[in-house]
Amino acid sequence: MEDPGAQAVARVYADAFLEAAAAVGIEDALQEFASFLDDVLAAHSEFEQLLVSGIVGRGDKIGLIDRVIGPHGSELFTNFLRVLARHDRLNLLPTILEESQIKHELRSGRRRVQVRSATPLSGQVLEQIRQRMSERFSFDPIFDARDDPSLLGGLVIQVGDTVYDSSLKTRMKQLRDRFSQRSLHEIQSGRNRFSHPEGD
Repeated sequence: MEDPGAQAVARVYADAFLEAAAAVGIEDALQEFASFLDDVLAAHSEFEQLLVSGIVGRGDKIGLIDRVIGPHGSELFTNFLRVLARHDRLNLLPTILEESQIKHELRSGRRRVQVRSATPLSGQVLEQIRQRMSERFSFDPIFDARDDPSLLGGLVIQVGDTVYDSSLKTRMKQLRDRFSQRSLHEIQSGRNRFSHPEGD
């Protein structure tokens, strides 16, 4: 589970990163950010451990950034890493990137939409979903399509904190709950008739 405090801090740094990136091109800055996580940290776990370690001092981390990242990274991104190192926030890099991407998408009139289905969806089906969502919402959806065999059939679409669940799994659960409620009602009605027979 995400730490709400860390998430809030990450949003502050994401705003700062986007504001600084606006001068040099946000798309390029976000691409460099993502590449650093995927191509550098993910590929070199020892380097990542040094950056996030509580044992390595802030000055040593900044020196490491200057030696390893400085010669290859942009001035913007290198400075951003230095700021995070000074405040012991390098461990928030993945969260800051995610928040930066989400904020940039929102500012650009786009929004991430998670679509879960029992089997993979074709491009044609996703396009139909896109058209229907465009009619209902005022943003351009960016789909994150995932397979979830437990759904059995149908779809679960999540926009932010709102979930639209038309999955077969949920419909079956609702049907079971309805039958259960009806059975309880019939049992209770029978008890009432037994407790208060006609003529009493």
